[in-house]
Amino acid sequence: MMTTTNTPHDKAGKENVYLFPKMLDHYQVQLTRMLEAERYGDARDLLRFLLQCQGEEQRHYEEWENLLNWLDMAFPSSDGGRDEEAADENELRRQALDPGEQDESYVQQVLYIMKHHPMIDQQLLALERAALLRHPEVDGELLGWLSETELHPVLQFKVLQCLRKRGVSGRVKLQRLGEESELEIELTPLGLEDFPAPVQRIVERVEQVTEPIDPTLPHFARELWKECLQFLYGTTTYGWMLHDDEESIDCFAASLHLTLLLVVHGTANDDEVRDAYGITDALRFRYEQASRVLRQVADASRGKEDDSEP
Repeated sequence: MMTTTNTPHDKAGKENVYLFPKMLDHYQVQLTRMLEAERYGDARDLLRFLLQCQGEEQRHYEEWENLLNWLDMAFPSSDGGRDEEAADENELRRQALDPGEQDESYVQQVLYIMKHHPMIDQQLLALERAALLRHPEVDGELLGWLSETELHPVLQFKVLQCLRKRGVSGRVKLQRLGEESELEIELTPLGLEDFPAPVQRIVERVEQVTEPIDPTLPHFARELWKECLQFLYGTTTYGWMLHDDEESIDCFAASLHLTLLLVVHGTANDDEVRDAYGITDALRFRYEQASRVLRQVADASRGKEDDSEP
């Protein structure tokens, strides 16, 4: 764990929240992505969270505070509460992504970047722009690209979300992590709250267990879970998650907790994790299966982050 330093944030009565080096690196990458994608509300929330943490170098707090002040001035929050603020942020984002006049050249440029850009983050941003295109051929381009091209699992999921935002319905067949899946576009979750209850209960269980141990872990667990869901949606493993029984939820929650510790600390005590979730010998095989899949996803996701950095 990092050594506490005497910063103004320590004196402000903040909780004893510390960031491990790998967690700080992850948050810095996420912050950069949020700003590049113009997700200013998310960036503001993350900055406020980082300013709650202790033990970092003073320059980090100054950078975060200056950036937060700039966001507050450039994109002021609504006084009407978080829901209204989120609506305002979404409208600002929509305006930023939609140039208004969409000529043929603009449409083709968005589609070309979406399909051919070497950086996945730029492809994802192009997909957000594609959701707002008003060209009649866009739906067909998206469907063809999704079903006929071998895409990164996160890209596949984002294309499904894009199609749903565009109002496309029906079933589409595609390869998901080596499995053939047939998915209904209109059922694609647009956020964590759209996933079935068992999927949400898994991460809530991890949040409950990790909060007393380290207040930074629940936030990190939720972000890691979102990454896992983008990879696994529509696969056999995702189908296992939907079993609405306590044993299945405990197995996946314990697996997520174990994977979280390995990502953050590089090590984890498997016995302690299993004890925390009541993983008996009878559940050991299911737990280990889930753990193996989530670790593979986490490793692939970390590799994606490394590739996307300049």
